[in-house]
Amino acid sequence: MRSDLAERPAFQSVLRYAQCWEDADVLLAALDIQPGDRCLSIASAGDNTLSMLACRPGKVIAIDLNPVQLAALELRVAAYRALTHAELLELVGSRPSDRRRALYARCRPQLSAGARDWWDARPALVQHGIGGAGRFERYLALFRRYALPLVHRRRTVAALLEPRPRAARRRFYDDHWDTLAWRLLFRAFFSEPVLGRLGRDPRLFAFAHDSVAEHLLARAEHALAELDPSENPYIAWILTGAHGATLPHALRPEHFDVIRAHLDRLEWRCEPLEALDAADLGGPLDRANLSDVLEYVSPEVARALVERLAALSRPGARLAYWNMIVPRRGADLAPSAVRTVPGCGARLARDDKAFFYRDFIVEEVR
Repeated sequence: MRSDLAERPAFQSVLRYAQCWEDADVLLAALDIQPGDRCLSIASAGDNTLSMLACRPGKVIAIDLNPVQLAALELRVAAYRALTHAELLELVGSRPSDRRRALYARCRPQLSAGARDWWDARPALVQHGIGGAGRFERYLALFRRYALPLVHRRRTVAALLEPRPRAARRRFYDDHWDTLAWRLLFRAFFSEPVLGRLGRDPRLFAFAHDSVAEHLLARAEHALAELDPSENPYIAWILTGAHGATLPHALRPEHFDVIRAHLDRLEWRCEPLEALDAADLGGPLDRANLSDVLEYVSPEVARALVERLAALSRPGARLAYWNMIVPRRGADLAPSAVRTVPGCGARLARDDKAFFYRDFIVEEVR
């Protein structure tokens, strides 16, 4: 078994995500991590991996094919160790700052040589906030700076982010936001060709059959009208370039100290999921955050990955992951290995602030 993405050098040389665009509140509710649990996490930019430390697990093993993504995780770990909470928010870009290079200099001694070299070569990314440094975040910045002003003024954006009861949110969306110009622009900017060229690797849509733009437009409506955008840090970043009054789980002040206190329980590895070995894990897995990796691979590879993870986990261990476009469910692909936790994923998906995804799946190892 060999993951398709493991064969793609270009996929492994670019910082694709400088933030985790998956809701850690939903993830942690699904995994129900207990003190002492042994956990696996797709690293991505590191936010959700660090959020898992807030649950006081025994170990979190972060894994990623892309060494640049691990450089992003490393810098976050260094920032938790070297900076105050307020300074961390400045470095990420959640708050304004004119001293990010100085903050980075304080983190730099704690980085590995590879991570240090990568960030040293990109001072402009540090200066503008490391949370905006990824390919996907730069794509969203293009939308915010050049596309969105064509259809909505700043005061309309500010009004959208004001707290309102649900009925009032729906009226505002219908009367002021959901214009023909908005729908046309959204469908064009978030179409598969544009998103693939500027935002995500186009090969990640290899197994998609539905319209990406139509799916995202429907999910955006849910986030802007049904959920509360004033409490959504992902919406705030997309529309304003900062997190505003609300923060993702890992950046909230109440989690800062406990995450920092448990950093010694985190390790990271640059390898594919299928390379995991029971001897290296130190024992069976209890919880796994799989991001949305199953929809990037063929059904055959996805089934093999689920079976492999089940073999490395104790009975009753939980797996949680997202589908954006491509339906991939371990309980369908490998029913002898895992079963769906009834009602859990669908219930949590309704409250998912990171609105891109079609499904949130929570499964239990048999």
